[in-house]
Amino acid sequence: MGLYNSISALVFSSFCMHALILHYSCSPSLSLPGNETDKLALLEVKASITHDPLGVLSSWNKTNHFCYWRGVTCGRRHKRVTSLDLESSKLEGSITPHVGNLSFLRVMSLRNNSFSNQIPPQIGRLHRLQDLWLANNSLSGQIPTNLSLCSQLQTIRLGYNLLVGKIPEKLGSLSMLRLITIHGNNLTGSLPHSFANLSSLETFSASYNSLSGSIPDIFGKLTNITFLALDENRLSGTLPPSIFNKSSVRFFSMEGSNLQGTLPANLGITLPNLEYFGIGSNQFSGSIPVSLSNASNLYHLSVTENQLHGKVPPLGNLQGLVRLRLAFNNLGSGARGDLSFLFLRLNTNNFGGKLPQCIANLSSSLISFVVSANQISGSIPKGIGNLLNLESLWLSKNRLSGHFPHTIGNLQKLYEINMGRNSLSGKIPSSFGNLSGLTELYLSDNTLHGNVPSSLADGSVSEVIHTSSSFTALDLSQNQFTGSPPKQVGHLINLWYFDISYNMLFGEIPSSFGSCVKIEYLSMKGNLLQGNIPPSWGSLKGIQELYLSRNNLSGTIPEFLERFQFLQSLDLSYNNLEGVVPTEGVFKNASATIIVGNAKLCGGIPEFHLPKCKLQHSHERRLSLTLKLVISLVCGLLGLIFALCFLYLYCSKRARKEHASSDSEKFLKVSYRSLLKATNGFSSINLIGMGSFGSVYKGVLDQGETMIAVKVLNLVHHGASKSFAAECEALKNIRHRNLLKVLSACSGVDYSGNDFKALVYEFMANGSLEEWLHPTQKIDETDERPRSLTFCQRLNIAIDIAMALDYLHHHCQTPIVHCDLKPSNVLLDEDMAGHVGDFGLVKFLPQISEIDSSHQSSSAGVKGTIGYTPPEYGVGHEVWRQGDVYSYGVLLLEMFTGKRPTDNMFQGTSNLHNFVKAAVPKVVQIVDPLLVLESFEGDMSANNRLDHNRQTNRNKIEESCLVSILEIGVACSAQLPRERMDISDVVAELCRIRNKL
Repeated sequence: MGLYNSISALVFSSFCMHALILHYSCSPSLSLPGNETDKLALLEVKASITHDPLGVLSSWNKTNHFCYWRGVTCGRRHKRVTSLDLESSKLEGSITPHVGNLSFLRVMSLRNNSFSNQIPPQIGRLHRLQDLWLANNSLSGQIPTNLSLCSQLQTIRLGYNLLVGKIPEKLGSLSMLRLITIHGNNLTGSLPHSFANLSSLETFSASYNSLSGSIPDIFGKLTNITFLALDENRLSGTLPPSIFNKSSVRFFSMEGSNLQGTLPANLGITLPNLEYFGIGSNQFSGSIPVSLSNASNLYHLSVTENQLHGKVPPLGNLQGLVRLRLAFNNLGSGARGDLSFLFLRLNTNNFGGKLPQCIANLSSSLISFVVSANQISGSIPKGIGNLLNLESLWLSKNRLSGHFPHTIGNLQKLYEINMGRNSLSGKIPSSFGNLSGLTELYLSDNTLHGNVPSSLADGSVSEVIHTSSSFTALDLSQNQFTGSPPKQVGHLINLWYFDISYNMLFGEIPSSFGSCVKIEYLSMKGNLLQGNIPPSWGSLKGIQELYLSRNNLSGTIPEFLERFQFLQSLDLSYNNLEGVVPTEGVFKNASATIIVGNAKLCGGIPEFHLPKCKLQHSHERRLSLTLKLVISLVCGLLGLIFALCFLYLYCSKRARKEHASSDSEKFLKVSYRSLLKATNGFSSINLIGMGSFGSVYKGVLDQGETMIAVKVLNLVHHGASKSFAAECEALKNIRHRNLLKVLSACSGVDYSGNDFKALVYEFMANGSLEEWLHPTQKIDETDERPRSLTFCQRLNIAIDIAMALDYLHHHCQTPIVHCDLKPSNVLLDEDMAGHVGDFGLVKFLPQISEIDSSHQSSSAGVKGTIGYTPPEYGVGHEVWRQGDVYSYGVLLLEMFTGKRPTDNMFQGTSNLHNFVKAAVPKVVQIVDPLLVLESFEGDMSANNRLDHNRQTNRNKIEESCLVSILEIGVACSAQLPRERMDISDVVAELCRIRNKL
């Protein structure tokens, strides 16, 4: 009996221990003693992580004490885990509920990873937790209510996730909370009234959610609040009065909601420490408070797109103001005195009166001064010369008169001046010679005069040109300049735009212009020029538009003009040109070439309606004798020529065979078996994409040394075999750094005896452009940033794609049209460089000018993808280069707006092209919200005035570049093919924009 009891006790004890361990593994609520509890919890953290590409958790093993595991910090005394920091480690998986057993944890930072699923409510058991940082992941579900049990919490960062539901009311009990950031989620409901109890709160950011309702009056007790951001929500009503009584507030942003009401008159007095104030895109009315001038630290003031009216108050005390946005209101009265305040960008309003002399007192840190498209009259004040840091000066489309002030020469940082479409007179002052950094000068449509080729002291532009050899654009058209064209233009090796039309210039065209090899637009029409078109102009091979009409030019039309492959528009009308009109190049298109008004021209294409060129009889007789002599000589050498040709062809054929054999050795030799092994049996785990004709798998060849992507054709699909053949034909002879590199092809049978065809590509580590433009997950690029592309990355990828198309269209032995350009067919390597892939629909063009194909048609089905296919394909037009250009234009618009061409918002005749075209240049409303977030974070990251100035200048440049990029996209996606740009021009223009950026 005793033995039986002993055995029973032993069995019971063993059973209880086993049950204890089993219960622990199933429920995180049970704690084991001390260090073992922490160790087991950390192992559960590791087990819940499914992907660790950086090997961060490699140190989490039995050979090391867990206190020495990477990302783990323990207390010195009890050796319990106090900090778990795995941020920015590219980890994937979920957050295990077992973290709730790390009872001594004070800091948990998992931000900038790819954790998914819900935030475990067991975190509420961490009563010592002070900092919870889970931002920039893919966490879903609701914010756990029992976070309120973490009574020591000071900071909560949950921004840029996929969280839904309401903000928990109980979070208002966290009396020690100093910071809560929940922006960039899908939160709904209203702001909790309980937040009135967060007396320690300093930062509250809930922008870019779907919060609704009015803003509750919760700010009475928030005496320490400094940062308040609720942009881009669905809020309504008026702002509570208590929000304007917090003298501690430095950052205040409520843009993009439906708020209304008026701003309190004492705004600048009750918020004296204000640095950033943004209420744009709302429905505020009334006037801008005069008291704002008391907020002496203010550097950003944005009230755009409201219903404000009245005069803008004097802002001269705001010495740090570098960004002022007043556009699209009803400000000003069209009368004198409207502009007696500090401003930066006031274009496209109704401001009248004169520019005040107090310009001299504006902030010396001012970088951009833009008041274009208003009703400003009078002269340019001399005090403008005090703005020594000014880089951009735009006063175009006003009523300015008088002379340029000499003080403008003090602004040695200026790189662009636009004074076009005014009534300015006199000569260009000699002080312009000091502007050595000037790259763009627009003075068109004024009454400026002077002898252009005279010395600088006489007020000409010739020495200005010589001084600033970095000019890229120069427009002096529609003035009263006299003399001959300045020879110094030949020094401008970077010049791409030059317009000096409609002046009173005379003499011959300088041959030095031939040195401007980058010129794309050149206009000298409407002058008194004479002589021939210089032979040196034969070097201007990149020119696209050339206008020389309404002069007194003589001589023949140079033959080199017909060899300019980029020339799209040529106007030589109303001169004294004579002789034969060429018939190639631009001269093949009567709508692109104007030659009327030259009575002595002959020949050309029939559309010019010119007389045939007559040959003299004596010349014909000499030609006949010459031909007879030539024929005799040819007959005598014919036998020798045939023999040499035979020998040459034989040797060339043998050399090509050897070269082809050498090329074939460069490709990997793969079989069905090797591909099956490389992709783990074409496992669904390795499936990375599906297309029209097959599936794409990632795999590993050569014992893990070569990463590949395998496109397996679905031969059951109609057209798959044809697609395979087309892709093989296209890829066998093309090589370009921005085309997806093919490593091999496999054509045979699988183990079931079925036909098997596959293409093997170089693996692209960052997937397709589609995944980045329309992400379903987020990655860690910078602090709290969603998976998205930066402005510069988008521009670089756009250039990569354009270069690939340029190569296919213009630099292959046989021109190739891709026919299916879209984001999913653009792959990104580890350096985020773009590679165009999927050549299953390519078309080889015949070696003829594409202009002639404008009337061809085909009965073939529409090639490409809905939304990216040009409209002419729908009516049976043959595929051509302009079709790819259309697809590229749609893709470019999609890259920078974030909207697919098939978005539900586009119904009927509405499409992405019209949507963008209607918005340009007001692009802020249509740009991809993730790019707005990038700019928003850039603003918030500035910590001093120097940073503000730099960020302001950066924003100005980026906005200008963005407008230019979208204009290119609109031009490329034009409905009429003749209005679309050539892809070579797109490459050049985008590179110019990148250089500016």
